[in-house]
Amino acid sequence: MEMMNWLPEHSAALQDLRARGLSYSEIADTINATFNTAYTRNAALSRAQRMGLAGLDRPEPTLPGHLDPPKPSLPELRGWPCDRRAEPKLNLLRCPRIFTEMVEMPRLRCAAVAPRHLSLLDLQPGDCRYPYGGDAEDEAMTFCGHPRRPGSSYCAPHFHLSRDPDASVRPVLNDAWLQAIAAS
Repeated sequence: MEMMNWLPEHSAALQDLRARGLSYSEIADTINATFNTAYTRNAALSRAQRMGLAGLDRPEPTLPGHLDPPKPSLPELRGWPCDRRAEPKLNLLRCPRIFTEMVEMPRLRCAAVAPRHLSLLDLQPGDCRYPYGGDAEDEAMTFCGHPRRPGSSYCAPHFHLSRDPDASVRPVLNDAWLQAIAAS
């Protein structure tokens, strides 16, 4: 990934275009055309976030020509069955669904091996590199350390643990895939 440094004039242009209500794609295109750069939409969005400009909601446009959407011009019909007002819908991204039912947790797979808990510096070239720990803050990460399986970074129990048991049953190259390759 190439690191791009934003010049102060590019940042000022981004701030101005964001205040005008342009999308980040439009902002990137405008800055690229003006300054002969190659910023992407994501680069503009990331820079705006670092500048404290980006939020989840889009600001109101201030440019002329950006009008409010037209309001429906149909007359209201009173007394009809369809006169009921629609219930406001919840925004599922902001209000996640709460589950109240019990969910059966899947059975976790584990290897039947007692790890030696070696540090990275203590590992030898033929030792298993299956990691243990490191999940919590300031928790040391250790490694299995048992002899590796040939052609793998893991010992035999950890090798089988890290593989999908159904994946070995499915063929990698099927007839449809081979026909598609032959057709091109």
